[in-house]
Amino acid sequence: MNPVASAKLWRPSLLPVWFGIGLLWLLDWLPLPLQAALGNALGWLLAMKPGKRRRVVATNLALCFPEASHALRRRWLRQTFQASMRAVLEHGVLWWGSAARLRRLIRIDNPEAARGDGVRPVIWLAPHFVGLDMGGVRLTMDHHIASMYAPAKDPVTDHFMRHGRTRFSNIVLIARHEGIKSTLQTIKSGLPFYYLPDQDHGRHNAVFVPFFGVPAATVSALPRLARLTGAQIIPAVTRQLPWGRGYAVRFYPPWDAYPSGDLEADVARMNTFIEERIRDMPPQYLWLHRRFKTRPVGEPSLYE
Repeated sequence: MNPVASAKLWRPSLLPVWFGIGLLWLLDWLPLPLQAALGNALGWLLAMKPGKRRRVVATNLALCFPEASHALRRRWLRQTFQASMRAVLEHGVLWWGSAARLRRLIRIDNPEAARGDGVRPVIWLAPHFVGLDMGGVRLTMDHHIASMYAPAKDPVTDHFMRHGRTRFSNIVLIARHEGIKSTLQTIKSGLPFYYLPDQDHGRHNAVFVPFFGVPAATVSALPRLARLTGAQIIPAVTRQLPWGRGYAVRFYPPWDAYPSGDLEADVARMNTFIEERIRDMPPQYLWLHRRFKTRPVGEPSLYE
C-alpha cells in the first residue's frame, strides 16, 4: 500500500471504524455458532429500538406482504435485523478465516451448474440476500470472476471489503461509475459476472415494473447485458443457515429465451424470480434498503 493511501486509513476520525474492525477480528476467533448467537442478540436489540431503519423494514414488509398478519410481519422484522447483524459480525470470517474454514462454512450445493451450457458467457444473478458477500467470496475460491463494485463510504471499510473479496483470487472489480464498456468487455472475455441489480439506484437506466405488486424503479441492465454479450443468466442465491451452521450457495437453471426483446417484461421477470426466492426466506432479504425510494412522477414517498 502506498504512503498516501495508508495515511488516509489512519486519520483520527476513523478510530471508531478501526474499533469495529478490531471487534470483527476478535470475533473471528470464536466458533461460528457463537458468533451467530451474538448477532441474533444484537439484532433483537436493534429491532426493538425505534428509528429510521426499523420504519424502513416495517414499511417494506407491509408493502410486499399485505396479506401477512401484523404479528408475522413483526417476527420477520426482528428476524431481518438478526440475519443482517449475523452477516455483519461474520464478515471477520471472510476477511481473516482460512480457506479451509471458509470451504467448511460456505458450501456450494450444485457447483456443476455454475457454467450453464459451458459455451456462452455467464452472468450470475445474485439478489441482495444477507449471505451475498459470503457466497461471492466462496465462489472466488473456485472461479476467476468479475463483479460490480461500489466503494464504501469510509476508506477503512472499503479497504477491508476489497481485501475480503480479492484475497483468494484476482477478482475483477468494476466500479459502478466506469460504465457499461468495461462490463461488456469483461463478460465477453469469459469471466463469470457476479451481478447485483436489485436495488433502487434512481431513475437512470431504470424502468418501473412490479415488485410484489408495487411499482419499483428497477435497473434494466440485466437484459441489456445479456443481449449485448450473448450471456446466459444463471441465478446464484446464498442462504444463511440456522444455528450458525454457515451458508449455502445454490445455482438455478439458466433462463431460456432471455432476453425476449421486451425490456420491461425481461426486467419484470427478474423481479418475479427474486420475489419467489424471498418467499422462501423472507427475513433474509435486504429489507433495510429503501427498495421503493424512487416513485413514478407525481406519487408521494412511501417512507414518510
